[in-house]
Amino acid sequence: MQMEQAKAVGKVNPFETAQHEIDEAAKVLAIDGGVHEFIRWPQRELHVSFPVQMDDGSWRLFKGYRVQHSFARGPAKGGIRYHPDVDIDEVRALATWMTMKCAVVGIPYGGAKGGVIVDVKKHSAKEVERITRRFTAEIAPIIGPEKDIPAPDVYTNAQTMAWIMDTYSALKGYTVTGVVTGKPISLGGSLGRDKATARGGMFVVREAAKAIGLNLKGAKVAIQGFGNAGSVAAQLFAEMGAVVVAVDDSQGGAWNEHGLDVQALMAHKAKARTVKGFPGSKDIKRDELFALPVDILVPAALENQVTKENAGLIKAKIVLELANGPTTPDADRILHQNKVMILPDILANAGGVTVSYFEWVQDLGSYFWTEDEVNRRLETIMVRAFNDVHSEATARGVNHRKAAYLVAVKRVADAVTMRGFFP
Repeated sequence: MQMEQAKAVGKVNPFETAQHEIDEAAKVLAIDGGVHEFIRWPQRELHVSFPVQMDDGSWRLFKGYRVQHSFARGPAKGGIRYHPDVDIDEVRALATWMTMKCAVVGIPYGGAKGGVIVDVKKHSAKEVERITRRFTAEIAPIIGPEKDIPAPDVYTNAQTMAWIMDTYSALKGYTVTGVVTGKPISLGGSLGRDKATARGGMFVVREAAKAIGLNLKGAKVAIQGFGNAGSVAAQLFAEMGAVVVAVDDSQGGAWNEHGLDVQALMAHKAKARTVKGFPGSKDIKRDELFALPVDILVPAALENQVTKENAGLIKAKIVLELANGPTTPDADRILHQNKVMILPDILANAGGVTVSYFEWVQDLGSYFWTEDEVNRRLETIMVRAFNDVHSEATARGVNHRKAAYLVAVKRVADAVTMRGFFP
């Protein structure tokens, strides 16, 4: 029903978008047709339905998914999101993007993603815990440190990962810290993981700014989405000397052309649970935020936010995609024509999975690094990844999204070809 409604209103299918990007790269790279088709589709999908008891004693049925797109380069890796609009094609797309993301930054994972159709705002913490533990039991046969390592995503967090780790460990009969990443530090989490997505994006945008001669000190920034990635990005931009002039969340937005006090904004958000109504700011809607005369626009919310209807409004020099799939293909073409540098999601927000990889390595070795060491290693990988993509874009005369897919698809295809097919 959800997919029928989406098609009825003309919603862009994110999985078709992901496949389109792979198809375009495969064409340029002249990849073998069989290998190309193999990369286009998930290797494994699990659809589950499970009952959970509510606080009032009643029972409710929930549905969820775990999609494992690729094992070509290593175990599958990807988050679990809780959202009422989760559907299978969204999860397929997110798993596919994870494969590409891991390949772009050169870490030895394939992509996976999970989702439960639920509005956590309508449930108590105990109900969310029971939903999490039951979902974990349903997907337990296909996850594990050597198979598939979940992580937080939309409306899931370190506490969610702790419940997953505990449930999985109970089923195994011993503690398995490496089954998830994004855990609390006390349970084998990594220092620096909570800010890794935004920090990785900062390393990428810093290198991109150098490439186009943009001084980040004093640069104006607008951020769409003020969850973990968006809020941390705002703090890091402020530390770099940039001026955050506008932010929004699902309830509304806040704009001040002279800049927002990010620390005060964080306090307001914590109290009001929205950035809307922040003292000294004006209310602003999404498309108004996109149209602001800023240097950097940061989509940090959900998929399909920048579309052909609003892409022409964007005046930013750089679009830093901290969200997954925020720009539709039609919008991508418009931005490229308007000479906007797009730092695509599979590069720009790969800091999260990179430090998740660090966490997994630390868990397997039972040896933990300092936060400075984590951040230095993250910087090395993100700068190298930007340079790989930027060099490809320059050499082929293509935009950075196409260049990122060329880098990623080649690495995945090479792994598939070298391994061959059994039997």
